[in-house]
Amino acid sequence: MRDVNAVPTGPGSTSASRPRLPAWARRHRAYTVAADLLCSSVAGLLALFARSGDNTPDVTPYVALSAALPPVWVCAAALNRAYEPRVAGLGPEEYRRIARCGLALAAALASGAYLARTETARGYVVLAVPLATALALLGRYGLRRRLRRMRERGRCAHRVVAAGRRAAVAELIGLLRRERRHGMEVVAACVPYDGGADVEGVPVLGDLSDVPLAVGQAAADTVAVLACPELDGTALRRLAWRLERTGADLVAAPALLEAAGPRTAVRLAAGLPLLYAEHPRITGSRRALKAVFDRAAAAALLAALLPLLAGLALAVRASGPGPVLLRRRRVGRDGAEFVLYTFRTMAAGAERGRVGLRGDGRAVPYAIRHDPRLTPLGARLRRRSLDELPQLLNVLLGHMSLVGPRPPLPEEVARYDDDVRRRLPVKPGMTGLWQLTGHPDIPWEESVRWELRYAENWSLTLDLQILWKTWVAAARGTGAH
Repeated sequence: MRDVNAVPTGPGSTSASRPRLPAWARRHRAYTVAADLLCSSVAGLLALFARSGDNTPDVTPYVALSAALPPVWVCAAALNRAYEPRVAGLGPEEYRRIARCGLALAAALASGAYLARTETARGYVVLAVPLATALALLGRYGLRRRLRRMRERGRCAHRVVAAGRRAAVAELIGLLRRERRHGMEVVAACVPYDGGADVEGVPVLGDLSDVPLAVGQAAADTVAVLACPELDGTALRRLAWRLERTGADLVAAPALLEAAGPRTAVRLAAGLPLLYAEHPRITGSRRALKAVFDRAAAAALLAALLPLLAGLALAVRASGPGPVLLRRRRVGRDGAEFVLYTFRTMAAGAERGRVGLRGDGRAVPYAIRHDPRLTPLGARLRRRSLDELPQLLNVLLGHMSLVGPRPPLPEEVARYDDDVRRRLPVKPGMTGLWQLTGHPDIPWEESVRWELRYAENWSLTLDLQILWKTWVAAARGTGAH
């Protein structure tokens, strides 16, 4: 076995050559540049028409500015690295770079106009640049949706070489296969030598010292390094140097996987980059803010949806014998039990025996695809998640939150181990990360991971993002079975 820390010095020390950008990435970048040109052109024309309508005697300066805005915008976006392939489809980061581009361009033009003592550019900037920014954000959103659809069909994905222990590589392969929308496909693996020819059907192309060679053999553009004792700080740094010859991006998964977003920060100490992870903040003012937001939103939604709720109640009553509302025992925050309300979607008595066993022996409630016990009306309610609207009462009463982990059964909670109990300090929610991942198709362990991820990283911003995605899924009829 070769030394993983060895650094090649000769020009022929690796057979991998710097790969070209994947064809799908080049096309997506071209679409993005074209969209930015179109959006900034439209913004410039609208600003021009607005200024012309003010009886401006000379519109020549505004015509010149409108003609210059598209190329200037594209250059500013490029300087803000808004066309990098690695951020394609990553909504928050992509949007942040576009927003920074708009702010920087507006500041530069306004400063130039002030120094030149002209009113032309200042009045134009107020109209054109914010409009260009808004249109560019809409354009990126549309392109992101298109790219995500392509990735869900198995196309437009980064080709990844995974390096690490066999178990960790197998887990990564499974996660990326289930979450194709992230656009990463493991095409090769490099693991400490153990005689195995593949990992979950992915070929093993060598040990940890063969990563740059595997990149060339698999035509990969990304290397994912998983937590592994053999790849310490020195080895990882030297691997990064070797990958410079291949042009592949290097991503490293820290051992602390569930800490994300604002909880993590990289800070230098004695010249070393250290990953700081703050403890989850699930008490105090942030919890109070979440409670106020939940109850205010639930009250507003109940008032707005009252006619719909009354119509659904009448329809459920007419669909067959049985109660309109089902009352189920569930476990809430800190293990307190409460009664969960939902519209009845099955024939009377069909709810008994609804608890099924998953492969790990845990009792878990789950929806059955094409459940024969559903009434025709119940199937339509489930498809749009309308049967869950009465849970707004639970939110108003303080039993639940709009967003949170799935409300579990008491017998399910009795089987929780200490790790899973980390989800209990957070109120269960009407929707959450787990509900948006394609349940019930994901394994029990994966659903728990999503719920723990929310409990460890929850914030009001995350809640708003989940609520928006839930509304979109419900409108499309893809939110439930």
